[in-house]
Amino acid sequence: MRRIFQAAAWLLAVVIVLLSLSPPALRPQTGAGHNFEHVAIFLITGMAFGFGYPGRAKVLAIGLLAFVAAIEISQIWVPGRHARASDFVFDAVASYVGLGLAYVLEKSRIAARLKMRGARSFLFVRKKR
Repeated sequence: MRRIFQAAAWLLAVVIVLLSLSPPALRPQTGAGHNFEHVAIFLITGMAFGFGYPGRAKVLAIGLLAFVAAIEISQIWVPGRHARASDFVFDAVASYVGLGLAYVLEKSRIAARLKMRGARSFLFVRKKR
């Protein structure tokens, strides 16, 4: 399952690059608000990286921040596009929330699994008299 999340994370990163650096005329229109589109794709990307690379939250946090900054700065050189501080903030926060959700859900899943193992082992262990 981890490999699927890794592939999805990198695919989403490529999609973000393509959508962010393509001319505005080629960008698909979803009908959703500009900020919602940013939050949605970066939240999902943060979650995908978090599930794909568990235990690497610090490295991912730095990498996601650098990625978001690189995307916004790169838009300076694309005709018809412009870098916005507000987009940077929305994208960075959304990717961090996604990463945090993945972290919490992964820790919860591990805790539940350990609890079940403990319950199962308790049920099958005979008491000595």
